[in-house]
Amino acid sequence: MQKPAFPPYLALLIGVIAVSTSAIFVKLASAPAPIIATYRLLLSVLLTLPMLIWTRGAVGEIKQMSGKQWLLSLLSGAFLASHFLLWFESLRYTSVASSTVLVTLQPLFAFVGGYFLFGEKVAKLGLAGGLLAIIGSFVIGWGDFRVGGSALFGDILALLGALTVTIYWLIGQYVRQGLSLVSYTLVVYFASTVCLLVYDLVLGYPLTGYPLTDWGWFFCLALIPTILGHSIFNWVIKWLNTSTISMSILGEPIGTSILAYFLLGEIVTVPQWIGGLIILAGIFLFIRYNNREKGANAYESNTESSKKPA
Repeated sequence: MQKPAFPPYLALLIGVIAVSTSAIFVKLASAPAPIIATYRLLLSVLLTLPMLIWTRGAVGEIKQMSGKQWLLSLLSGAFLASHFLLWFESLRYTSVASSTVLVTLQPLFAFVGGYFLFGEKVAKLGLAGGLLAIIGSFVIGWGDFRVGGSALFGDILALLGALTVTIYWLIGQYVRQGLSLVSYTLVVYFASTVCLLVYDLVLGYPLTGYPLTDWGWFFCLALIPTILGHSIFNWVIKWLNTSTISMSILGEPIGTSILAYFLLGEIVTVPQWIGGLIILAGIFLFIRYNNREKGANAYESNTESSKKPA
């Protein structure tokens, strides 16, 4: 596999900072959750199109995609759309802290999926770090969890959002070995947009009539947490596995809590500070001691295609 042109862990840090803004922008927008998700992905497609023209061979690569690559990329887009629908809707029923903590419990699913699909094994100290970071997430959101009523429904939606986005990452971990970043993300974002548009039309959500400020938040969601967040993760996933990316995303509640303090006036509590430090310690342990095994057998068929542009 070719050497990355940029340090993957540094790119991962940039991506985590970028996705930390997502819940804030969703809270600031007044449009329904499906509409927010739709325009987030639609604008992401439009922002990615110039890169398709700029990247040499990307158009030809899309034309030469195999049926399996198309199927998996479209399926990945469908799971990404489901993730956004579930998570954005959860923010309508529960708080930013609870929703963000639950949706970032992706490592629970990533560890299982990585083991069964790619034969990845997590070192004992790495696993301890993962569990420590998850505990830190619960420390952040513990005082905010409310049992029963609409809050419980929102928490369930957020947890389902964690499951669907993990499947999205697992598919990407496989497909990205044979496709460049631009080709893969453009197909995935386009598929997500189509899924969301169909959802909007079937349920009767109006596509127009939203205030100008909402369009600004739609653009912010497309540019920062999607292009500078998800797209960077989709680049990184060629070199780092889903478990590592999911673990790093556990740092998102820290960034979100800080932004919520400055932008939404939400108080950063002592448990949130403590939980944040626990998360950082857990992420450090995981990255430091986990032996990254990407399941070489699963990629043997993609060895030749992995020589394509990153």
